[in-house]
Amino acid sequence: MTPGGRLFAAALSVLLAAGGASGATLTIESAKGPLLEFPVPEGATWCLCWSHSVTGGPVADCFVNRSGRMILARSYLHDFAAGLGEVPGRGTLRPAAEGGYWIENMDEPVPGNALVLRVGRPAVNHRLAIGGGEYSLSAVAAGRRVTLRLEP
Repeated sequence: MTPGGRLFAAALSVLLAAGGASGATLTIESAKGPLLEFPVPEGATWCLCWSHSVTGGPVADCFVNRSGRMILARSYLHDFAAGLGEVPGRGTLRPAAEGGYWIENMDEPVPGNALVLRVGRPAVNHRLAIGGGEYSLSAVAAGRRVTLRLEP
């Protein structure tokens, strides 16, 4: 089985184990159609994680399903590398126990409940952490445009 096939099978098993969608569904889709789907109950969170393209340090944007809306809740940043940092009035900065820092309480609705992403190469390793699992988007869609869409 290909890495993409294993990834899809793992996501499908998560979906089936959850007993179907309740609340909303998070779909990761490319121009060729859906790559992954996950049930996302009210209040559930998921994170888009990757390695910074310059420093290689970990970065994550974490979202929550709030009444069927995709909300950016917090971000993890390993340091103040290129393009990273606090924006005044956008959340609260606090040190992370594992090093780096979190920007919390961002509470930013994602326009249209859809986040468009150009998936990075394997060294960047864009991945989705959801439902206790982690799924590499770079393994199945490196260099491609995908959309993460929350559908109520």
